[in-house]
Amino acid sequence: AGILVDGMTAVMLMVVCIVSFLVHLYSVGYMHGDRRYERFFAFLGFFTFSMMGIVLANNLFFLYVFWELVGLSSYLLIGFFFHKHSAANANKKAFLTNRVGDWGFWLGILAFFTATGTLNYFELFAHVEAGTIKGALLGWAGVGLFLGCVGKSAQMPLHIWLPDAMEGPTPVSALIHAATMVAAGVYMVARLAPLFGADAMMVILYVGAITAFVTSTIALVKTDIKRVLAFSTLSQLGYMVMALGAGDATNAMFHLTTHAMFKALLFLGAGSVIHAVHTQEMTEMGGLRKKMPITFVTFLVATLALSGVPFFAGFYSKDGILGSTLAFGMNSGHYLPFILGITAAAITPFYMFRLVFRTFFGKPQIQEKYDHAHESPLSMTIPLMVLGVLSIVAAGWQTADKGWFAKFAAPYDMPAIVAEFNIEGAGDHLVVHDDHAQAGQATGHEAEASAEEAHGDEHAAAASHGEEAHGEHHDVAHTAHVRAMIMSITMALLGITLSWWVYHRKKVNTAAIQKKYHGAYTVLQGMYFFDEFYHATVYPFTLWVASACAAFDRIVIDGIVNGTGYLTRMVAWISGQIDKYLVDGAVNGVAAVLQGAGEGLRRIQTGRIQTYLTYVSASVLILVLVYRVL
Repeated sequence: AGILVDGMTAVMLMVVCIVSFLVHLYSVGYMHGDRRYERFFAFLGFFTFSMMGIVLANNLFFLYVFWELVGLSSYLLIGFFFHKHSAANANKKAFLTNRVGDWGFWLGILAFFTATGTLNYFELFAHVEAGTIKGALLGWAGVGLFLGCVGKSAQMPLHIWLPDAMEGPTPVSALIHAATMVAAGVYMVARLAPLFGADAMMVILYVGAITAFVTSTIALVKTDIKRVLAFSTLSQLGYMVMALGAGDATNAMFHLTTHAMFKALLFLGAGSVIHAVHTQEMTEMGGLRKKMPITFVTFLVATLALSGVPFFAGFYSKDGILGSTLAFGMNSGHYLPFILGITAAAITPFYMFRLVFRTFFGKPQIQEKYDHAHESPLSMTIPLMVLGVLSIVAAGWQTADKGWFAKFAAPYDMPAIVAEFNIEGAGDHLVVHDDHAQAGQATGHEAEASAEEAHGDEHAAAASHGEEAHGEHHDVAHTAHVRAMIMSITMALLGITLSWWVYHRKKVNTAAIQKKYHGAYTVLQGMYFFDEFYHATVYPFTLWVASACAAFDRIVIDGIVNGTGYLTRMVAWISGQIDKYLVDGAVNGVAAVLQGAGEGLRRIQTGRIQTYLTYVSASVLILVLVYRVL
């Protein structure tokens, strides 16, 4: 037990503390006048504390404890307006959905503990390196851990809770989506990367890619400003998970960091707009850039960063992910994740600038709301400006795997699946770098020997540091990076231009397109009907199981308990009767006999001398008669 502080921990603490502080500051103005003002800040502080516990944990047990505390605090904050039926349902949905993922997470932890007898990160890494855990056990245990990420980071198919989490106060949405709950799953996988075998990494890769693409398409049709941002969060989390599956933990963590800045800014900017016009529907907004210049400029900066425009933070982190995913495809033949990722890169700027144009440009849709709109107070705009600066400055933290972030924040080599395909020659073995290593970690020739023993000659060859292999795969990575960068910029510009043409210039009749492709629109508006599917399948089965358990509890468990109680009462009654009539009867009977004897003897003692003389004379006479007879 203890805490772990290294480069990755420091970066995550920086992200959590910066975003949390700005959200707290923003909330001073946003929540002003709320009758549960103090309770809100208590829950918000508890949320931050729980996330910091996840970041600092050095073993799976403490990680799981704080993992559950994050779930509890999110439950409290999502349902903060518990008087609203929708908020009460949303926090219950988030809590129960996360329990599904946490069930797998707990099984994964148990599997690793059963196999190794330890929960310490570095001791587990050493066991994996030594081959103590391998084969199917390593794969399934890794998938179990990843299920925790699927729930907490809202990956498909457990993504359904995150859009409904918008029922909480907007500052809560900013904290959940930027630096706490959804970031926890990505951080966990990055931190425990050496524990995921090749099969688990492939699952992670495809789950992330599918989530990035599918959820981005849903954002195309949403008109609730917070829900659009919610689905953009799902998509960006998909990018991070996809990068982890491709073995690029560095860019996954970098995108988590940059995304925390501009996504917090987007949600706080959305909160500023909602605070001004008292609606979340883009269809009731319009022209707000003139009324809210600070909110508009900072929101635009965050949108450019999210869209992957060069010189903004999101471009460099997303470009790194797409480059590593393409390199993975070029080495392994798995191109589908990159195709899904690059397609989502075109969709993202389209729906984000759709939001910008419909909110800040054009004519006001409801004049009364526009007339009453005003810029937010300094307590709300200062965090916007700080995050706006960070959304630009963070671009310099990591450029093409150079800069302090790559050297400081990534303690591990690329994990198993990258070793198998040897992307960039970096995936040599599942070890910790020397500056982060603890005793028991293999390096150099020991790692090669371990690789030979655990994976055979073929994998050991892939794990070598040969100049020829390194140069070959470095060329592949460089080529992939250049191609991905060109395609990423092209997709960003294409998405922005198309959105400008459709929603600003209004050269396209969106109503006609919606009518023409009504089926596709219905599917997207229904969010691919995941909720309906669960309502038709999982919910009835769950309710049936719950009803069966309730019946078992009522008939069997309660029957045993009630029967035991009845039997106890009957035994007690019998014991009472025995005590009353037998034990008490015997005691009372002896007492009555003694009392009667005493009463009879008492009559002899009259207290009169004449009577006593008569008794004595009679006794003497009787004795004389007896003596003479005998």
